[in-house]
Amino acid sequence: MADTAAAHSEAHAEPNYLAVFGWLFVLTVIEVGVIFLPIPWLMIAGSLVILALVKASLVAIYFMHLKFEKVVIWWIAVIPVILCVFLIFMLIPELA
Repeated sequence: MADTAAAHSEAHAEPNYLAVFGWLFVLTVIEVGVIFLPIPWLMIAGSLVILALVKASLVAIYFMHLKFEKVVIWWIAVIPVILCVFLIFMLIPELA
């Protein structure tokens, strides 16, 4: 059992969790700042969605260790996002 743990730890280096936390903090501060910008509401909403996706990606990649997973796991994570974006664009004409 100890051999497999040692082999697993040699497979990849541990990420710098403090650096990832720092990026998450900076992105959160940017999100708060975006709210107060004198730009149209749609641009604010789009910016917040993009920043949230970047933050969610950082959490998934580093804290959930998806960086070291196989491609199948990536597809399982990415396909729902693609479907959500597709559904949003399909429903936009219904809002008018």
